[in-house]
Amino acid sequence: MNPIDWLLHSTVTIAGSEVLVREIVGNVFGLASALFGMRRLVSAWPVGIVGNVLLFTVFVGGIFDTPQDKDLWGQAGRQVFFALVSLYGWYRWYQTRHGGAATGVQPRWASARERIELGGIAVILYAISYFVLRELGSWGPQWDAWILTGSILATYGMARGFVEFWLIWIAVDVVGVPLLVKAEFYPSATMYIVYGLFCVVGFVSWWKIQNRERVQAPESVVVG
Repeated sequence: MNPIDWLLHSTVTIAGSEVLVREIVGNVFGLASALFGMRRLVSAWPVGIVGNVLLFTVFVGGIFDTPQDKDLWGQAGRQVFFALVSLYGWYRWYQTRHGGAATGVQPRWASARERIELGGIAVILYAISYFVLRELGSWGPQWDAWILTGSILATYGMARGFVEFWLIWIAVDVVGVPLLVKAEFYPSATMYIVYGLFCVVGFVSWWKIQNRERVQAPESVVVG
């Protein structure tokens, strides 16, 4: 078996259930992307895209062969969105990095107006996601819609450098763990737990960076 066939078709047994190797590998790429993101490295985005492609094939059993009998279209849909927004984030961080900045983004708190806008977008996205996922027959559409909506907002917030994006990820993880366990996607559920703990560390890290860089920023010079 060549490496590509092994990646696409091999399985392992976890807790008595058959699990795809590509689900494990995809989550490893996702974790690496999160680690690079905490360090504000531009490479976080292309690494994440690889994981998105692999995980998309995991959650739609009606298209790709999977051992689970449940389709999670919200989980699959968010991988598509991740890949698209990652291209935007990759470009934005690359421009910032090559504009003379030491890293790809400077963390900051979202403004009051930006938070209100994000809240409004969240309500609209959830309503649309729930309707679409229910019609597609996604398992647990109300929770799948929550995860999809939160994932979209968190990824966008990361690209913009909002410190709050870590908190959104934590809210996604709290719902994602029990959903994925019940659906028997054990590697993804385990990674959600890891992501949740990691997000707490990432939030504290970006919070400290934001405070430090705000204090170190040179004061504006007013020319009279």
